[in-house]
Amino acid sequence: MFRNREDAAFQLVEKLKRRELRRPLVLAIPRGGVVTGAFLAQKLDAELDVVLSRKLPAPGQPELAIGAIGEEGRIYFNHYAEEFSDLTEDYVREEARQQLAEIERRTKLFREVRPPAAIVGRSIIVTDDGIATGSTMIAALQTVKLKNPHEIIVAAPVVSPERMPEIRQWCDDLIYLLAPEEFWAIGQFYEDFSQVDDDQVVALLRQAASFSELPEKGPGQERQPDRSRSSRPMQAYPTEGPFHGPLHPR
Repeated sequence: MFRNREDAAFQLVEKLKRRELRRPLVLAIPRGGVVTGAFLAQKLDAELDVVLSRKLPAPGQPELAIGAIGEEGRIYFNHYAEEFSDLTEDYVREEARQQLAEIERRTKLFREVRPPAAIVGRSIIVTDDGIATGSTMIAALQTVKLKNPHEIIVAAPVVSPERMPEIRQWCDDLIYLLAPEEFWAIGQFYEDFSQVDDDQVVALLRQAASFSELPEKGPGQERQPDRSRSSRPMQAYPTEGPFHGPLHPR
């Protein structure tokens, strides 16, 4: 049991400190993941940025994710999608449209204080405060993988053991603290799992905005500000017009 997200990150970072990282960049999944990511970035002397993905809720069960959609419109379906015979193309298209609109809203808000960090050739740590179905994490990993990082490390305090094999297909390593068999919700492993709002995310990104990318130069040279704006390909399913993506890809 973790006291809060900071306590979980404090324990998690000890495992990451042992690694040799190439110009590390922490990509956090908003909102709760940004609290975890901010602590990791500070302790690893890394940059902090966000990667946006949103879950696609099941018909009639908004808390259950049947998949997720990433920043670039790529849809990932998890194993729960197979259980819904009433999962129609119209439903998926409408949900995808709504979640993309929220991604665009957050992108506009967060990019006002934090332009996209460069990803190519770097050690990328993708983090969240926990991984349950793994849908938003995998959608995020699909986005990151297309940008040619040196390596992708997934770091989360608690991970559902059922989802670990598939997550490992999309990253080079998976770092975690807990993988309990009795897994119902991420919040069950935190004493304080308070909701994180947009203002908190913006504040954390603003605090980390002064972090700079360390160029691959000789010893003793100072960090220079990173002004850049920045696999396995995945089909991008349209959110307008005919829907051609499989509802149950397995």
